[in-house]
Amino acid sequence: MLELLDFFLHLDKYLAVMIRDYGTLVYLILFLIIFVETGVIVMPFLPGDSLLFAVGMFAGTGQLDIFLVIGLLIIAAILGDTVNYGIGRWIGKAVFEREYKWLKREYLEKTQAFYEKHGGRTIILARFIPIVRTFAPFVAGVGKMSYSKFLTYNVVGGVVWVVLFVFLGYFLGQIKLIKENLTLVMLFIVGLSVVPPLIEMFWKKKKSE
Repeated sequence: MLELLDFFLHLDKYLAVMIRDYGTLVYLILFLIIFVETGVIVMPFLPGDSLLFAVGMFAGTGQLDIFLVIGLLIIAAILGDTVNYGIGRWIGKAVFEREYKWLKREYLEKTQAFYEKHGGRTIILARFIPIVRTFAPFVAGVGKMSYSKFLTYNVVGGVVWVVLFVFLGYFLGQIKLIKENLTLVMLFIVGLSVVPPLIEMFWKKKKSE
């Protein structure tokens, strides 16, 4: 866990070493990281948002091709969610056939109702929420959201997520104050990621009142 935290907080250093040691293969490595984070439900702790920001920083210095890396990571994000959705759709129900402390049959029913009510907005917002980003497409598959509907919001969410964070890193990462306080910036990005669900909770509470 400490090693993962260190990797998360010092992405700039690790990414610099990867670019130096692996050259163009770093594009494949980045592709796989984003794909695994979004496509493998048991790997929700990979640093998606902060990694995209760091990628943008290095693209800003010319060490990575901005358009190539954005294109590859958009594809990785879309494919990852698609695979995750497929897993949930075809074998997800089997997970609910046994009782688990952290996963009960009633969760499936609540998830189905949630997706019927919120639909695509859930898939898009989930892109910006760590951990939830990994579980949302799986749950959408379990809840039998239509694939055409899922795919539309999957593409929109994937494009917006990758483009936003990479370009934030591209333009802001060259600012001296940000470069000298990158650890704080990474922590801020994580904090910012929980804003969407907090806003959602606020409006639900206000509406119920």
